[in-house]
Parts: sequence; structure tokens; C-alpha cells
Amino acid sequence: MSKSLNRAILGVSIAVILVVFLGGFGPAGVSADQSDGAYVQMGVYEDVLHKIQTDYVTQPDIDTVTDGALHGLLESLDAESSYLTQSEYATYQAHQHEGQAGTGLEVSKRYGYGDVVTVVPGSPADKAHIQDGDLIEAIGGKSTRVMSLAMIRLLLEGKAGSTVSFDLIRPGKAQPDNITLTLTDVVPPSLGVQQYKDSGILDLKPYILTADRVDQIISHLRAMPKDGSTKVLLDLRDVDGGDPQQGIRLANAFLKSGTITMLAGQTVPTQTFTAEASKFVTSAPLVVLVNHGTAGAAEIVAGAILDNKRGDVVGDRTFGQGGELKTFPLPDGAALLLTVAKYETPDGSKIADSAITPNVQVSENPEDSLSPTPPNPTEQRPDDQLNKAIAILKQKSA
Repeated sequence: MSKSLNRAILGVSIAVILVVFLGGFGPAGVSADQSDGAYVQMGVYEDVLHKIQTDYVTQPDIDTVTDGALHGLLESLDAESSYLTQSEYATYQAHQHEGQAGTGLEVSKRYGYGDVVTVVPGSPADKAHIQDGDLIEAIGGKSTRVMSLAMIRLLLEGKAGSTVSFDLIRPGKAQPDNITLTLTDVVPPSLGVQQYKDSGILDLKPYILTADRVDQIISHLRAMPKDGSTKVLLDLRDVDGGDPQQGIRLANAFLKSGTITMLAGQTVPTQTFTAEASKFVTSAPLVVLVNHGTAGAAEIVAGAILDNKRGDVVGDRTFGQGGELKTFPLPDGAALLLTVAKYETPDGSKIADSAITPNVQVSENPEDSLSPTPPNPTEQRPDDQLNKAIAILKQKSA
């Protein structure tokens, strides 16, 4: 058997073992059935690779075949889990120690391609009228179908002033648009605060859930009149970035008791995050707004409010994201980024798998998704989700 085929079988075998064991290079704690199943599959992979090498119409590049197999294997688990080749992993490591400029796009994967989850207001992507739900078909001429999510994100970053070109599929258009953006230092907008004095509603839009941003929200909640006349509208639409711990902290500001979220995995002991009375801030009537761009830490907040029946959640089903990644370096210099635990709602649903479905569902400008051209940013369009949230809050007793 050739060296390249041996390398292919070794690479796939290691990946299979890691995926089955989810915690290392050995079978400790794994049942005999699981272990036997993994080794049977290695035999299948060996047979398949041998047939490709000997009977395919042309002599294949077995390294390319192997990288493709490993990429598909990891992507079959979830969007965040990734296989990185030796060169990709070196680039990934270098990026961990550098400040990078960006496009303002928060991306995941959908239908196998790069998927725009949110767009930071005022960013280069926003100025190009890129919207949630647009698909990135290719970057620099290479299809995102054959890229890991980690590499898609890396290719959309770089030095300030440099450019990145990609093909973007917009809903309603048959052909992709070629977009070129100049990378800049992207800063999320400041906390959005609006007071509807006629109805006593305080509208808070964080844009991102960092420690500083949650501090600001809590300050506004503490500053509300003590007579209970103010109601809270927490707008988590298109809130994708942030720290899960800050999502837990924000949820605790509205919950005096009860489970906020859980984190669990095959090799990660289950952690239950419970609301602490000392961190509780307000019992004011509450509505939370969400949409497809609500992801990660913001989903923890929405799920906690919904399952604890603390308030209404209004809008579209959220994106579905929330896990803990672990890096597994491989002997040849490549690496796996593997999801080893996922956050769950209080009722036990994994957020990354099920997302959050609002108890009051309101579509977000559905006509936009059918239009072949981006909406006019200067055109005032009705915000049905916001209007519904305000109507619900007006009916609630302060």
C-alpha cells in the first residue's frame, strides 16, 4: 500500500476515533460496542480509499481526497466543528494572537455554504446592503462548500485597508453578486436606548453581549422609576456576538430564581446555571425581541425568559448556536475544532440543535426575502415585530 494511501487511512481513522470518543486519542470510558463500531468503519474507509486509488477514472490526489473526507466528516456533526489542514491550522493559530480588521459579517454555515447570520450596522458589509440570510457562495474564487467555517471566518478578516472579494447569493436572484469589501476595524454600535414615555416602555438594544454592554443595560434597569411604572423591551434581534457568561448574567437580571441554562457534553460534566437572587434587578413586565440573527449568548437569554415564563418572546425563530469548542492538534500538524458541549434551555433543549422558537411568532418583513434587489435603506418600512412587542407590553400591568 502506498505512503499516500496509508496517510489517508491514518488521517480518517484518527478523526473517526476522535468523533466517537469526543475526548482524546484513546478509548477510555467507551463501550465495547462503540469501539468495535469505530474500527469496523475504519475498515470501510480503507476499502473506499483503496477503490478510489485503483479504479477511479484518473489517478486521484489522495491527499486532496483525504482532506475533503475529513472536512465532510466534521461538518456532518455541526457547523462549528471543523477540520483544519496543517497550513490552515498555522494560519488559525496566528490569527489568535493578532487583532484583525473585518467586514462586519457574522457568519455560520447553511446548506453547506457560508451563511450571513448578522451584519454589524455601519460596517462595510452593511454599506454594501448585505442582509441576514444571504449566502456566501465563494471567497476569492474558492467555493465555501469545501471550506470549514473556521476558514471562512479567517478569510473574511485581515489587515485594515486590505480587500476581500466574494460571491454573494441574495434571495430572489438567480446569479450571485461579486462583492469586494475593504476591511476596517469594526466596532458595534453603542447601546440603543429609547423611552416610549406615553406607554412607559424602556426599549434596550445591546447589539452585542459583552461585560461592558451588560453593565450598561443593568445600569438602565436600576435607574428605572421605583414605582413600577416602566416596562422593558429587550431587543435581541441580530445580536450574535458576545460571551455566553454575559448572556447568563443578563438573564439573571430579570430572573430571581430558576434555571437559566445548562452546558453538557459527552466528556464535559453537566453544569447548571441557576439564577442568583443577589444578581436579580427587576420584575418589570418584559418582552424580548428575536429573529434569525439572534445567536449564541442572546439565545441563552431568550430561552431562559421563555422557559421560566418571565415574559414573552416575540419574532422569528433564532439561528441556533451555542457550544464549547475544543482544539485537538493532530500528529501531522493539522487540527480538529470539535464541539464538546452544548448549551441547553431550562427545558433541556440544545440551543444549537433546536434554536429558540418565540411564543409569539411574527415574521420580519417577509417581502424582503422575495425581492431580487436589496431594500432601499432610506425607505421607512413598518417594523411588525417591534409593533407587536409594544402592543403586548401595553396590555401588561406595570
